[in-house]
Amino acid sequence: MSDSYAPSRADLAALLASRICHDLISPIGAIGNGLELLMMDATAQGPEMVLIAESVGHANARIRFFRVAFGAATADQRLGAAEAAGILSDITQGGRLSIAWQTRPDLPRIEVKIAFLLLMCLESALAYGGKITVQADGGRWQIVAHAAKLRLDAPLWDMLTNPAATPEATPASVHFPLAAQEITRHQFRLTAEFAAESIKLSF
Repeated sequence: MSDSYAPSRADLAALLASRICHDLISPIGAIGNGLELLMMDATAQGPEMVLIAESVGHANARIRFFRVAFGAATADQRLGAAEAAGILSDITQGGRLSIAWQTRPDLPRIEVKIAFLLLMCLESALAYGGKITVQADGGRWQIVAHAAKLRLDAPLWDMLTNPAATPEATPASVHFPLAAQEITRHQFRLTAEFAAESIKLSF
């Protein structure tokens, strides 16, 4: 009898995401290091170099974020709160969205993966900027978003709390079905509360 492991479609998608992120992060990091060396030369400094450096830094941060949100995560894997907070700080730097990561130091990677996917859902709703606070205590997560203006797609949000809901997803909204899939797969239950200027998610 074979001991080989046959991954599910969800596992394969996560493994593919991990592979893509792994293969991209090294060359992007190398470009960033090369830019740092170039900028040590005063004759090479200028606004265009600063713009390139900022773009490379943002790309690096997004790939690290995607690696957690879309990549593989097993039950025994952990992720440090400092690493998670650092990733979020880098992807929001200079933007209109701020994220405060307030959790214990060591976290199950699966739970962080779900939290990152939910942050993407909230990012879609806070298209004009705002503030998100993430808290985790005793295995219970609470993510609260505040903004002066929210942009909500009700069918997509219904998908997160109603497993029977099957609205059509697009590349721009793929994080909604992925979040719903992970929540159901790991037997969490998400509650969502909506107000005029806030969204509160708990799982």
